Amino acid sequence: MKHAFLAALLCLYGGAQAQTTLRLTSVPAATPAGATLYLAGTVNNWSPSSAAHTFTRNPDGTYQLTLPATVTGTVEFKFTRGSWATVEADAQFNDIGNRRYTIGSGPATVELQVAAWKDQGSGGGSCQSTALQPNVRVISTSFQMPQLGRTRRVWVYLPNDYTMATAKRYPVLYMHDGQNVFDACTSFSGEWGVDETLSQLQQQGLDATGSIVVAVDNGGADRLNEMSPWNNPQYGGGQGDQYVDFMAQTLKPYIDQNYRTLTGREYTGIAGSSMGGLISTYAALKYPQVYSKVGVFSPAFWFAQAPLFQYLRQHPANPATRFYFVSGTQESQTMVPLMQAMRDSLARGGVPAANLSFNPKADGQHAEWFWKREFSAAYQWLNAPAAPLSTKGNANHLAFSAYPIPAKNQLRVELPTDVREARLEVLDATGRVVLKDKVRSGDSVNVSGLARGTYFLRVSGGHKSGTQTLVKE
Repeated sequence: MKHAFLAALLCLYGGAQAQTTLRLTSVPAATPAGATLYLAGTVNNWSPSSAAHTFTRNPDGTYQLTLPATVTGTVEFKFTRGSWATVEADAQFNDIGNRRYTIGSGPATVELQVAAWKDQGSGGGSCQSTALQPNVRVISTSFQMPQLGRTRRVWVYLPNDYTMATAKRYPVLYMHDGQNVFDACTSFSGEWGVDETLSQLQQQGLDATGSIVVAVDNGGADRLNEMSPWNNPQYGGGQGDQYVDFMAQTLKPYIDQNYRTLTGREYTGIAGSSMGGLISTYAALKYPQVYSKVGVFSPAFWFAQAPLFQYLRQHPANPATRFYFVSGTQESQTMVPLMQAMRDSLARGGVPAANLSFNPKADGQHAEWFWKREFSAAYQWLNAPAAPLSTKGNANHLAFSAYPIPAKNQLRVELPTDVREARLEVLDATGRVVLKDKVRSGDSVNVSGLARGTYFLRVSGGHKSGTQTLVKE
């Protein structure tokens, strides 16, 4: 089946405002009799079960939905049965590209067909997993999210040499919408192919360090709620604080405890697309001592525009944080302007131009294929040496690890092989040093005398320095 937009009938009438009706003349024979069909697209921030975009079933078995006259310009969309797991697919149950239609100056009826529903093809073994084995594994299908009172599937990608280089530790990149990161069979609109991309970069000698990637599935109906700290009156939101708290306070400590990670902020990144771009930006602002690299793909800044920019003014980014912005120039009227406004606001707040990469692409779309294509360039830029903040006293990053976090009595420290000894300092919220020690790799530091709370950990040695958050329980 060709993935191009199918418009078999287009009837134009005179009128000052356009009102377009989408009519589904054919749906799969296996469509459940009582199924409700939805439009998910740029008109509703890709909500797969928007009540305002529900199709009505006609007596002749067709379905139709009339868009409000206020919807104008080019729209992108897909059809679902209420979730991304039940999104439309081609006749072989493969993902299809976004449908696109430009609304004209008058009413129109557009007749379309759905070839298949993705969930109806996976049960018979027709979908072959594309997750790179043995690099990709599922940590848990029900990872606890205590901040939200939910569970979620969490994936991890391990670099090519992880099982062989048993003394090596790795940077970590955290990503959202985990269904789409590694595997076409679990994706709702195509996969990013992050596993294949990173493995190829390592094989080609373009990524000597390698990275662990941790991907968290979105919550389906809870996706919009979790990926914005602020409520959008039309679409929801408001649980983003709890979600980023989960990432920083629950998930990262688990990963650092169970995998060979470089725990410092200088080796920790976060990335996502659309709402994932919004929440990644917010996470970096709320947790400046956790993340130093932010991949922002086609961000949905419009969803919480005013409160996000106000938050940025009140919580300027760490100047040493690197932000990579990329989107299509035609994704929406506000996409590039808001992305540019965020870049400029970060710059005014002190982030140097060398730590801000701004990449509008003329052919870019709000789609996984685009983000997949752009991921390699974003990853390589984010992991390149950061720009020095000053020419005086600038230190290279120390690739250390300190765990467990939260710490109760002892904090174990691992140093790179070229650093014999390092200076460890623990600072409180006022910047006062409350604990300092000399450590060698493998040493444990007694932190039992610290009061419960959050501290700033700094480890320096060999003309290098690294930092991270220390939580004392």
